[in-house]
Amino acid sequence: MNLVLLGPPGAGKGTQAKRLQDQRALVQLSTGDMLRAAVAAGTELGRKAGEIMERGALVPDEIVIGLIAERMDADKGGKGFILDGFPRTIGQAEALDRLLEARGKEVDRVVVLDVDDDKLVQRITGRFTCATCGEGYHDLFKKPKVEGVCDGCGGTTFTRRKDDTEEVVRARLTAYHAQTKPLIAYYAKQGKVRSVDGMADIETVQKEIDQALDAA
Repeated sequence: MNLVLLGPPGAGKGTQAKRLQDQRALVQLSTGDMLRAAVAAGTELGRKAGEIMERGALVPDEIVIGLIAERMDADKGGKGFILDGFPRTIGQAEALDRLLEARGKEVDRVVVLDVDDDKLVQRITGRFTCATCGEGYHDLFKKPKVEGVCDGCGGTTFTRRKDDTEEVVRARLTAYHAQTKPLIAYYAKQGKVRSVDGMADIETVQKEIDQALDAA
């Protein structure tokens, strides 16, 4: 099965993709990870991508598609792929369809993690992490048992991601709604879309995704 996960930043796509990779033996294709790996490996596509990234420009779709093609061809005998972070636009979705069609494949299912914008902003901006052991916390949903002390290691220093601000998160949501959300209609016309409640707890989201994938 070839699966596309859709949802705005912070919706939990990465968490669910990792679980699906472990439990269903699907290969997670994260375009960000592939770009960094190609640059580090010094491949031809990696060198091209690295030069572009150093200039602060966006890597063109043809390079990203090329990396996806290489990864798919390296796992021909696998059970399928999870595309996380790609496609982001209709043009990318069309390019992906052409790539898969040339290999006798297609996107089998598109799972959309539905979220409420305001609640998602609250979820992301409240996150913080123990600087010593990496244990994650939240201002509202998961506070340390003792204020200022990590439950896991007893550390007293915590950090927050610099981009976990309301301004940055809302800008990402605006970009998602403008560029990526139209993909839902694109894939719905193909009868491939299933939606799950991305605001539910992780276990409930997992169960809904499993039901979406196993449904006829």
